[in-house]
Amino acid sequence: MVISVIERSEQLDSERRHLTRANQDIEEGSKRIRDQEDRVRELMAGGHDTGEAERLVALLKRTLIEWERHRVLIEQRVAYLQHGD
Repeated sequence: MVISVIERSEQLDSERRHLTRANQDIEEGSKRIRDQEDRVRELMAGGHDTGEAERLVALLKRTLIEWERHRVLIEQRVAYLQHGD
């Protein structure tokens, strides 16, 4: 499929916005993980059960991996649109 220069430019702009958002989401996700890990340490120090808090950390980490994979797809799309077919 051949797309016009205008369509390519519009798609590139859109993908760059998606990439910016993905980077923000990843940064915020990393912060959430650090915050949750701090909570786990606080719970441990207080002698509390940390099972659920640790499971949340694991879930957040798996989610972050998926977000990073998604960012790679966006980067690939941007490269494709920048360099053509």
